Amino acid sequence: MKSRKALLTGITGQDGHHLTKLLLSKNYEVHGLVSKERDHRYKSLTTNFPSAHLHDGDLADYSSLAKVINEVEPDEIYNLGALTFVGASFKNPEDTANVTGLGALRLLEAIRNSSVNNNIRFYQASSSEMYGLVQEVPQTERTPFHPRSPYAVAKTFSHFTTQNFREAYGMHASSGILFNHEGEYRGYEFVTRKITQNVARIKLGMQTRFSLGDLTPKRDWGYAGDYVEAMWQMLQQDTPGDFVIATGESHSVLEFVEASLQCADLNGDVTDYVDFDDSLVRPAEVPLLLGDSSKARKELGWVPKVDFIGLVELMVKNDLDIESKNR
Repeated sequence: MKSRKALLTGITGQDGHHLTKLLLSKNYEVHGLVSKERDHRYKSLTTNFPSAHLHDGDLADYSSLAKVINEVEPDEIYNLGALTFVGASFKNPEDTANVTGLGALRLLEAIRNSSVNNNIRFYQASSSEMYGLVQEVPQTERTPFHPRSPYAVAKTFSHFTTQNFREAYGMHASSGILFNHEGEYRGYEFVTRKITQNVARIKLGMQTRFSLGDLTPKRDWGYAGDYVEAMWQMLQQDTPGDFVIATGESHSVLEFVEASLQCADLNGDVTDYVDFDDSLVRPAEVPLLLGDSSKARKELGWVPKVDFIGLVELMVKNDLDIESKNR
């Protein structure tokens, strides 16, 4: 039986690592789009998954997308590529809109104009950040969006663009409205990884304190390894659609710090280890995100396997292992 082919944008990112692992375990032929920059994430991917086929391409360049799609002729395309750090999007709004927003449009157009357009199933990585100043709690597929950052605005554009191509051209195009998902491949610029790395360094005696911004925002945090399974399941359905992927639990940044300290067996109050840095506070914050994944649970049969404490433990242990080697 011929292996199915999958093409991933953002393959070197957190979700790209997890999804590549999942697809290879299902005997897919995995292809990935990579920029000309070869950073540590690229090296990690090629080391962990040497059988993945990598192609030069850029979501800001339509011709490169069309070229790869026509060469690979994939059965499934997962658009995970984006400028994903919300805080940085305030400093680079134009680049964020171009890559995160218009990138999805270029990719969908490249699919539509390809020779194999009717055979491709498309996944768009939408985001809970689109809800922003939330209109209801919990958030479902029907909750109105109120984006509060250039990143969220761009994601909202790409989400509606995916819906439009599905309805206008009959494309098998689905969006996963994924709530915050973390893990061992999370970038160090994200608050969860910043917390677990610094807690690990404190535990190992490499430092005594670190700085964070606002500790009050609450997020629905899950494990990225669980969430990529939902992505794959969406593209196995006969009918495409939009699905909220979330745990249904919400925890503050403060709670994440407290859980991390507990996992590292560090006693005392958060203030014994953390300083407040006003420069890390965003111009417009999202105070609360809490997802209702009932549709995904019913139609996809998807359920998260790793709970909040399990996620924190996994990340702290991973950073303890990494930092102990760096001493």
